[in-house]
Amino acid sequence: MSGKIIDALNDALSLELAALTQYMWHHVMAKGLESPGFRDEVKKISIAEMRHAEALAERINYLGGTPTIKIGQVRVGGDLQKMISDDVKAEEEAIELYKKIYELAKDDPVTQDLILKILGEEEEHHDFFLSLK
Repeated sequence: MSGKIIDALNDALSLELAALTQYMWHHVMAKGLESPGFRDEVKKISIAEMRHAEALAERINYLGGTPTIKIGQVRVGGDLQKMISDDVKAEEEAIELYKKIYELAKDDPVTQDLILKILGEEEEHHDFFLSLK
C-alpha cells in the first residue's frame, strides 16, 4: 500500500486527535447563557471525532502503517465566539484534508468509503458551528 496514503491518513488522525481534545475542552470551558446548547453538542462532536480517530488508526494499522500519536494544533480558550471560530477552522482544515485523501486513495475503495463517511460527518459539524456564528 502506498506510503502516501498512510502518511495522509496519519495527518488526518493527528487532526482528529486535536479536534477531540479541543472540542472536549470547549465543552468544559464554555460559559454564559448561550453556552448550554453549545456545550452539549460540542461534547457529542468530540466523541464523534474520537470514533473517527479510532477508525483511521484501525485503517492505518490494517494497511501496514503505524498510527501516529502526534496531536495537531489544539486551539482552546477565549470567549464563546472565539471557541466557535476556532472550531469552524478545525472543521475546515479537516474537510480540506479529507477531500485530498479521497483523491489520493482512488485505487483503494475501502479507504475512500471510510473517508467519505468521515467527510460527511465533518461537514455536519462544520454546518453546526457555522450556524452559531
